[in-house]
Amino acid sequence: MNDTEQGSRGERFADMALNAYIAVTGLLPVRRRLALTSLLVRRLAAPALGWYDRVADNLDFVWPDTPAKRKREIAERAIDNLARALIENYDPAEMLARGAAYPVTGPGLPVLEEARASGHPVLLITGHYGSPICARAALVARGYTVAGLLRPMSNPFMNARYIRNYREVGEPVFEQGRRGTIGLIRHIREGGIAAVAFDVFESSGTLIPFLGQPAPTALSFADIALKTDALLIPYFGIRRPDGFGFDAVIEDPVPHGDPLEMMTEVTRRLEVRIEADPGQWMWTHRRWKPKRVAKYREE
Repeated sequence: MNDTEQGSRGERFADMALNAYIAVTGLLPVRRRLALTSLLVRRLAAPALGWYDRVADNLDFVWPDTPAKRKREIAERAIDNLARALIENYDPAEMLARGAAYPVTGPGLPVLEEARASGHPVLLITGHYGSPICARAALVARGYTVAGLLRPMSNPFMNARYIRNYREVGEPVFEQGRRGTIGLIRHIREGGIAAVAFDVFESSGTLIPFLGQPAPTALSFADIALKTDALLIPYFGIRRPDGFGFDAVIEDPVPHGDPLEMMTEVTRRLEVRIEADPGQWMWTHRRWKPKRVAKYREE
């Protein structure tokens, strides 16, 4: 039995509704499609799902002195960015065309170009900031083969299309899990390039300060870079103020060393981006889970 055969009726209905929305809005010019999706998510979905409250809770946890008006501004921009990222994933061809139109820059770009030319393995690493998939599309549009590692969606019907869309941007794509990790490591070890996001709550992770508060963080990506001799290069897809354009920025590689020190540096690079433009980060994510972290410390 495949994954889609295991889904519930509710999950199937949700997938059908999403597909209908994608089909209808797909008739609109892309800028209008993104703007409409942002409006609907911010005004209807986000309040119903408690996203504004979650953003406020996260901001109170890390930046408790943030004025209420500023918190609302950050929430509006973060949810706008999330809505746009969600809908643009469903038009891989447009994303690749946009990727070819916008620049790839940064101090690490010459290093990445040299690594591709020589066949040296590279692990590109980022957070849920701006639009990482647009940055990947920008590289693919320029002839790079960039593998992706995805965390499966809980709805199996939606997940099937999500994976398919990601593959249409560029192969190979690996789903998170033992088999996917093995495939990712093999791809990198053979001289490939892969892109991953690290800033999710990892229950078995090591506590690394993130925006001033301890956040359980996996060290596995640093371990993979060390085992495969891959360059560990932070990258970001920074959305422009118009909500459509973006800049793919490739940073300097993180030096190899102790895995904890490497992931602490990766975290610091993301912190710098968030502090410069907090509305681009996914504040709706439960990154810290302070009650659970406190329980870990008691054990």
